[in-house]
Amino acid sequence: MASKGNLTKARLAESMLQLIQTSGYSGTGLNAVIEHAAAPKGSVYFHFPDGKEGLGVAAVELAAKQFEALIAEAAASAGGAAEAARAAIEALADIVSESNFRLGCPVSVVTLEMGAESERLRQACAAAFESWIVPTSALLEASGVDAEEARSLATVVVSTIEGAVIVSRAMQTTQPLLSAADVVAELINQRCKTVGGTR
Repeated sequence: MASKGNLTKARLAESMLQLIQTSGYSGTGLNAVIEHAAAPKGSVYFHFPDGKEGLGVAAVELAAKQFEALIAEAAASAGGAAEAARAAIEALADIVSESNFRLGCPVSVVTLEMGAESERLRQACAAAFESWIVPTSALLEASGVDAEEARSLATVVVSTIEGAVIVSRAMQTTQPLLSAADVVAELINQRCKTVGGTR
């Protein structure tokens, strides 16, 4: 069972994550995080002695775990790599739509805002993207694609999803994500057929 302190720390990271998506990293102040999390004022520096940067890293790591779980769930319920990719993208489209296009990928937000300003945040974002590329690559390898090509294709898939999220939010329609789901699934199916893999 998590301690009260750990629960507060997790709540602060979750609040930071939500606020980054709606207000951006630069637009999210520590006071807003404290208020959103309903946490004691001194709790931020107690749990995150390095302040906002440390809290930002925690939020990025949380986002990485959440999308990694979405990929795992899609892989477990789908019949192959193409179907898993489609399921993951469609689930993401639902999240974006249900938030009235206010939520997307906080990792891309932090990367664009802080990638050149904070090496620590850049590394956290790179690690987040890597945590999505690796299981996607493993799914492709399981479908018969060799390791090097699987890695390359997984990187394209994750990059395509990231771009589609941004375009969907800008246009306030899930069509870019749904189109990405079609194209990604077709691309994966083509590669798997070429190597004699199964869907």
